[in-house]
Amino acid sequence: MARRQAPPGSQTSLREANRARVIESLKRHGRLTQIELAGSTGLSPATVSNIVKELTASGLLHTSFTTSSGRRATLVSLARRLGLVAGVHYSSRHLHIAIADTARTIVTQSSLPLPLDHRHDSELDRLALLLGDMMESLGGSITDLLGVGLALPAPIDPRTGMVSTPGLLRGWENVDVAESLAIRIGRPVHVDSEANLGGLAEAREGNGRSAASSVFIRVGHTISAGLVVNGDLFRGVNGKAGQIGHVTLDENGPICRCSNRGCLETYAGGPALLSLFPPSEGMHRLGDLLHAAELGDGAARRVIADAGRHIGIAAASLCNLFDPEIIVVGGELGQAGEILMAPMRHSLERTALPSADGLPEIVGASFGEWAETRGAIAIALDHVTVDAQLPTAPSLPITA
Repeated sequence: MARRQAPPGSQTSLREANRARVIESLKRHGRLTQIELAGSTGLSPATVSNIVKELTASGLLHTSFTTSSGRRATLVSLARRLGLVAGVHYSSRHLHIAIADTARTIVTQSSLPLPLDHRHDSELDRLALLLGDMMESLGGSITDLLGVGLALPAPIDPRTGMVSTPGLLRGWENVDVAESLAIRIGRPVHVDSEANLGGLAEAREGNGRSAASSVFIRVGHTISAGLVVNGDLFRGVNGKAGQIGHVTLDENGPICRCSNRGCLETYAGGPALLSLFPPSEGMHRLGDLLHAAELGDGAARRVIADAGRHIGIAAASLCNLFDPEIIVVGGELGQAGEILMAPMRHSLERTALPSADGLPEIVGASFGEWAETRGAIAIALDHVTVDAQLPTAPSLPITA
């Protein structure tokens, strides 16, 4: 039965708009206390409390109790029964998949290694099968997914859904990846770069949550950054904003995969770091380098520290242009912690323009290698429509 629309400006219309604001805030941030909901929506605590009671009774919201500032508080989230979304992250060498409910609780996840030069056709075929298998393990089917978010290791043009810069992800170029996967699985798909989605996760529910502006620097096989302002991504016209890995450190330096010389990636990206070791030392993957550094290997620690110094120089330029409150460091090499971040801070102090408030804090990612997948879940949820109207009793037939 079609719903009767409330006239604009009426009390009913205002209540519906306020309920929609609460729903959108929970989609964006996940779980919030009622006080946090009031702050994020601009509604009064009393209005939020009434809306939460209404929507909980109708089955749209779920509430539980927590402690905030030493006091008991009501924690609110979307009800799990609303459905499931999937987050997918293709990095240069790994595939991560997670399925979550609308409260962002992960119900199942999987991780697989990837060949270095993977291609979209074979990988999307495999992904469709994996998503189907994972949903079947939960007692459902792929058609039960509300949507899928997908992170790729390259900038994505928001207007076309394609890789925006040739040469950065061969085998995936000139393809509308979202449409290609949607055809395979019959569900809505939304695609962005891995750095953007890692930044979105950290800004909305991780270490960048309290900052109005933040930068997520992803350091691994490649290097890139996601720029977030007030919880929203800044992508630029072609989706290339934040490509810090292609900041030129030396115009006479090594040739980069982007065809320029002396980019940050040629000094601090995974292949550049691993090439510093002879084959006999067994440094084939970044995991090998991290393991050696953890065991105290001096050469491994020096290589990571030098990478941090180079990244800090590029980050200083980013700070001078973007002026963020906080820098969150993620990606596989980000797991090196202070071995990487201490030299980054030193370079930032030497190179960035100072301010009265000091330089941005540099911290590690709160979600580790799953930050980008959580961001993919977030972007999928951003596009899920939740009807915030309360059920109404059926109207009586009109008789003559």
